[in-house]
Amino acid sequence: MIGAARTDAERKTMADFTDTLTDKHIAFIEKQPIFFTATAADEGRINLSPKGYADTFRTLSESRVAYLDFGGSGNETHAHLAADGRITIMFCAFDRTALILRIYGRGRAVLPQDAEWDAVAAHFTLLPGTRQIFVIDVESVQTSCGWGVPMMELSHERDTLQKYHRQADPVLWVEKFKERTKSIDGLPTRPTDRFITG
Repeated sequence: MIGAARTDAERKTMADFTDTLTDKHIAFIEKQPIFFTATAADEGRINLSPKGYADTFRTLSESRVAYLDFGGSGNETHAHLAADGRITIMFCAFDRTALILRIYGRGRAVLPQDAEWDAVAAHFTLLPGTRQIFVIDVESVQTSCGWGVPMMELSHERDTLQKYHRQADPVLWVEKFKERTKSIDGLPTRPTDRFITG
């Protein structure tokens, strides 16, 4: 693991690293209205996605986190995690107290048809169109200043995606997403087998 291989001097120079999430990290995460995920396979495009909606990210323990994923235009994170497993999650503060927090880990998709679905889903209030839950085992956590991030205020969450899923015909929705079995670069994905009404 790259973070663990650095000396104490290097860690202090570059940023602050820990092997797991602390109570302070968790409190910061819970206040953020948006986070970003980055994944890649050995070849092909790097995927970087913004994620919104309150209460869709959970800290399951100091070394495990998870988040809800909704049906959308692609399924790149799923494909990359199945092929490689690596994922970086980034939170950043947009208020007066600047901070960037990155979680480096290994992730996997848990779908409604999987044996562990009920146990993982119990941590969330499922929303319409929930396609899968990504579970990430934390390998290291990095915090840095965030002084270059602008200060902004949240107006409101965009309801378009949830409205789309709420109005969907469940049978047609499942048929549509069953056909999405490859990433942009042709990597395989496993489609969900049911429509979550929320």
